Amino acid sequence: MIDVKHYIELFFNKESGKERYSLILKEAENIYKNSSMEKSWEIAMECYENELYYIQMLGVYIVGLIGNQEALDFLKNTVSKNPSWQVQEFMAMAFDNCCKKNGYEKSLETINEWLKDKRKNVRRAVTEGLRNWTKRPYFKDNPNIAIKILSEYKTDESEYVRKSVGNALKDISKTYPDLIKEELNGWKLDTKEIEKIYKLASKFINNNSRR
Repeated sequence: MIDVKHYIELFFNKESGKERYSLILKEAENIYKNSSMEKSWEIAMECYENELYYIQMLGVYIVGLIGNQEALDFLKNTVSKNPSWQVQEFMAMAFDNCCKKNGYEKSLETINEWLKDKRKNVRRAVTEGLRNWTKRPYFKDNPNIAIKILSEYKTDESEYVRKSVGNALKDISKTYPDLIKEELNGWKLDTKEIEKIYKLASKFINNNSRR
């Protein structure tokens, strides 16, 4: 059994969420490194079943480090329903870890499958989890593919997802401003929603002005 008291002392009384998150990541990696796959999964499930969200976060991140199909299914079908936004942030990181372990190019089918899911938390796990997209292998060499995938979701029904898309494109614009400018020039700014994402994505490009 996990030592809940230890984790409460380790994670809870911290000056900032950033410090807590860093400790959770470090502990998850330590558990995964020093345990068998089966034991890592057992610990992850026990953590996730705990009522404290920051212990659930530990379990979610371990699942991402395991990174197999069972891990992906658990994230998609169980963790996506979790009401904690903090847990959802860790779901995004866990999805990225799954893609990293399996290879980003080989994960394209999974990425597209998740982006078509009806649950907004599943879609956002992709758009948010892979940030900064073009710093990831494969997308670093194929920035146009990252831009194309993200841009398809600029009209997503969820503002939660759309904002993540805008921020991801904004990230890419720091390295590939011309590619982002070319993409944005093709957008029809015919709704307030698209215009809002356009402004977010083009924040670092010519003061949001079209060419």
